[in-house]
Formats: sequence, C-alpha cells, structure tokens
Amino acid sequence: MKKLVLFLLVMLTAYCVGAPSRAQEAKKAPGPAPDMTNSILDQWNDVGHKLIAMAEDFPDDKYTSYKPAPESRTFKANIVHATASMYYFTDIANGKKARYPDEYAGDDLKTKADVVAFVKKCVADGAEAIKQRGDKQWNASVNAGGPHLYHLYDVAYGLIEHSGEHYGQLVVYYRANGLVPPESRPKK
Repeated sequence: MKKLVLFLLVMLTAYCVGAPSRAQEAKKAPGPAPDMTNSILDQWNDVGHKLIAMAEDFPDDKYTSYKPAPESRTFKANIVHATASMYYFTDIANGKKARYPDEYAGDDLKTKADVVAFVKKCVADGAEAIKQRGDKQWNASVNAGGPHLYHLYDVAYGLIEHSGEHYGQLVVYYRANGLVPPESRPKK
C-alpha cells in the first residue's frame, strides 16, 4: 500500500511540474496573419479543392441526369458553371478580357474524366494567377465589366464567394443522393 501511495505521489508531482509548461504552450500567441496573396490563395484553394472532390466522387451515372428540381442545372452543368466562372477572375488578373461563365456550357466535356480535368485546371489556373500577384497588385483598379472599376482583390473574393455559393448548391445534390459532401467529412 505504501508503494502505491508513493507511486501516486510521484505521478502527481510529475504532472504538477509539467502543468505550467503545458499551460504556457496553450497560451502561445498565434502567428502573424498571412499576406494578402496567401490569404486569397488559401481561400481560393479551399473552395477549389471542395469542388474538385465533388467532381471526382459524384456518381458517373448521375453526372448529366441528376438535378434536384426540374428547373435546376444537372450536376455536370452546375460544377462546370461554378469552375468556368473562375476564369472571370483569372482572365482579369492576367490582363485579358474576362470570359463570362455562361459563355461556356462544357459541351466538349464528354466524360466525367473530362469534367474532373477541367475543374482541376480552372482551380490551378486561378491559383497560379493569384501566386503571380504581388501584395501591392491586389489594390490595382481593373475593369471587370461593371459600372465602375474594381480592386483586383474584390474580383478575387467575388469569385471565391460565387464558387462557395455553388458548392452550397451542390451539397443539396450530394445529400439528396445519400452522399457526404467534402466539408462534412471527418477531418484527417
């Protein structure tokens, strides 16, 4: 019994001695905020990777046939629209005239593999355009086809939001088909 009490006292002492260092570790200040380029890139890639995951794992047989309501787009049409829209930002960032998302229907994308490759390319091309910007370039005024000029970062965040809105729509497609969307899956 004395050995058990002594053992428990030693363990309690070791725990108490280590407690202050564990408390200090928990109180460490967060690192600095990322610069503008990396902040935009993180958000672009976050939604982009969700759309890629959806393109990869939605059932082949429902790609061009499933829509949650008669007036809705098919899964393929919705994901192609969401990712083709990314070129609205990418073109402007690269100094080109912006393509509008409804100008491309994806009719040349015949298979699921074609769509997956297209989605990956849209996300990658946008990420590359973001990486090429210096932080000072985000404040540049650009003509995005609206009633006034916009800052380039506004165009980037507008497209990130647009992609997120379509991700939300596609979650409905997933849930209606008994699938778990990327954001709801257990984190590794």
